[in-house]
Formats: sequence, structure tokens, C-alpha cells
Amino acid sequence: MSGLSDTFVSTLDRMAKWASAESMWPLSCGLSCCAIEMMHAAASRVDLDRFGCLFRASPRHADLLIVAGTVTKKMLPQLITLYDQMLDPKYVIAMGSCAISGGLFAESDTVVCNLGNYMPISAVVYGCPPRPEELASAILELQAQVRLK
Repeated sequence: MSGLSDTFVSTLDRMAKWASAESMWPLSCGLSCCAIEMMHAAASRVDLDRFGCLFRASPRHADLLIVAGTVTKKMLPQLITLYDQMLDPKYVIAMGSCAISGGLFAESDTVVCNLGNYMPISAVVYGCPPRPEELASAILELQAQVRLK
């Protein structure tokens, strides 16, 4: 009898991982020019909806935070608050050179140079500005990671 229950639990666990991976609901945090590319990724040509990504306006309904653009030290506490309000499991995509390493503004005193010091980054989208297709690719990569967990 224990073999049947183990099979049922493992199958149920696998189904839960599949559902979590195939229905990523991102909370968009467009801070500068990369936000336009993120909006373009949600539009008809790239269409993130076909990958199960429906943008949410509330952090309590989202499980993926897309940080698109320059993070300033003044904006960082609000960004951390949004991240803390998201339910577990939660993932973060840093989009653009500015979100990853400060980009062109790395020498500035007001720009956060490494977002990874403040929250765990699950995937990065390189470029200045990155292409919308690269964001879709990063989301597909993240979905594959979630399925394998």
C-alpha cells in the first residue's frame, strides 16, 4: 500500500511543479527604458501570455518580479517591500545592464550597482536595452528551472 501512496504523492508533487512553472504571474517593476521593452514583450509579437505569464498589479498575486531598469537607492526600499509581500516561491528577473550592474550609471552615488546583494536573482536579461525576445527566453529558462526543482 505504501508504494501506491508514494506514487500518488510524487505524481501530485510533479503536477504542482508543472502548474507553478506554467503559470508565472509577473509583477512588473519598470523603472526606466527597459520597461518599454518589457511592455513590448507582453504585446502581440512576442506575446508572453502564451507562456502563461499574465502581468499582475498586486505583489500578493505575483510570483515573479521583473526589475526592468535602473534601481536607485531611493527606490530600493520600495522594491524590497514589494519583494517581501510576494508569496513563496518567488523569483526575480533582473532586466537590463542597469538592474544587473548599474550600467551606464554605475559610477553614480545614487544607483544600486548590484541588485543581487538585496534579493536573490533567479535569471538575468543582458543588454542595454535588452530585446523583448530575450525576456521571453529568460522566462522559459526560469520555467524549466522550476520544473526541475
